[in-house]
Amino acid sequence: MSTPRILITEDEPHLREILRLQLESAGYDVLEACDGLQALDVAQREHPDLVLLDVMMPGISGYDVCRRIRENPATTLLPVVMCTSLDPQQERVKGIEAGADDFLSKPVNQAELFARVRSLLRIKALHDELAALNAGLEKRVAAQVAEIERLARLKRFVSPRIGDLIVAGEVEDPLKTHRREITVVFTDLRGFTAFSETAEPEEAMEVLRQYHAAIGGIVLAHEGTIEHFAGDGVMILFNDPIPVAEHELAAVRMALQMRDAVGALGQGWKKSGYDLGFGVGIANGYATLGAIGFEGRRDYGAIGPVTNLSARLCAEASAGQVLVSQRVFGKIEERVQAEHVGDLALKGLRKPVPSYNVLALRA
Repeated sequence: MSTPRILITEDEPHLREILRLQLESAGYDVLEACDGLQALDVAQREHPDLVLLDVMMPGISGYDVCRRIRENPATTLLPVVMCTSLDPQQERVKGIEAGADDFLSKPVNQAELFARVRSLLRIKALHDELAALNAGLEKRVAAQVAEIERLARLKRFVSPRIGDLIVAGEVEDPLKTHRREITVVFTDLRGFTAFSETAEPEEAMEVLRQYHAAIGGIVLAHEGTIEHFAGDGVMILFNDPIPVAEHELAAVRMALQMRDAVGALGQGWKKSGYDLGFGVGIANGYATLGAIGFEGRRDYGAIGPVTNLSARLCAEASAGQVLVSQRVFGKIEERVQAEHVGDLALKGLRKPVPSYNVLALRA
C-alpha cells in the first residue's frame, strides 16, 4: 500500500513548515503550495490523497479553491480540510457551502490534525477501493456483453435451441478455431442463373424469398447450421457447433425433405413460366471451423476440401437429385434407397469421385 500524500496549502511559510514536519513525523508524504492557484495545479498533477487548505490566502481564497476542486471530475472526491483562524461557526458554514469535508482551527492542534487526517484518509481509501471494484466490474461486464453479442450473432446461422445453448455457455465457443468431422450440404436451384438473366429483379427476389423460406424452416427442424447464403446457393453444416448423432443420415433426411418442398414450389413456378429445379450435393469429412472475416464483420465458417466437394456435387446434380459422396453413402447405405451415378469428374478435383443419387429413405 502506498504512503498517503497530503497537500498543504498555506501562504505563511513558518506555518507550512510546522504542518509539514508534523505530518512527515507521522509517516505521510507531503506536498506544498503557497497559494490557491498553485494548490490547484499541484492537485491536478500530483494526485494527493488529502488537502489541508488555508482559508485566507493571496489571490483566490480557500473557498474558491475548494469549489474548483469539487467542480473538477478528477478531484471531486478529494478530501479537503479547511484551516482558519476566523470565527469557526461562520467559516464552517461557508466551508460546507464550498464543499469542504472537515475543519481545523488555527493554531492547529496536532492530535486533532492527526485524527481528522486519519478519518478522511480512511474514507478516501474506501472510495478508491470502491472505484477500483467498479472499474473492474465495468470491464468484466463489457467483456461479457461483447462475448454475448459475439455468440448471439451465431443465432442467425443455427436453430433457436442451438443458439440458446451457445449464448448460455453450454456449448464450447464455436467461433474459436477448431477441427471436426462434419457433413456438408450444398443446395441450389437448377436454371436460376438463366432465369435471373431474363426475369425482372423483383421476380427473382420473390423466387428467392419463397425458396429460402421453404428450406430455412427445414434446416432449423433438422438442427442444421447455415454456413452461408449465396443467392440460390445455400451451404448447411451438420455436427458443428454441437455434435449430431448420425449426422450423415440427418443431412440426407433434411435434403430429401427439401427436395419435396422445393418440388411443390416448382409446380407454382412453372405456372408463372419459371423452369427451375432443385439440386443437392452432400459430402463428409474433416474441416477447420471458426470465425472468419475482419474486425467489425466476422462470420462463422468452415474451411476444408469437404466444403468444396459438396459444392461440386451440387453443381453436377440434375433437378431432383441428391448426390452424395462415397464416404457419405458408405455410412448410410443400409438406410436409404440410392443409385450409383458413376465416377464423376468434378471441377477442381484430380480424380473422378464415385457418387450416388439418394432416392428415398428405407422404410
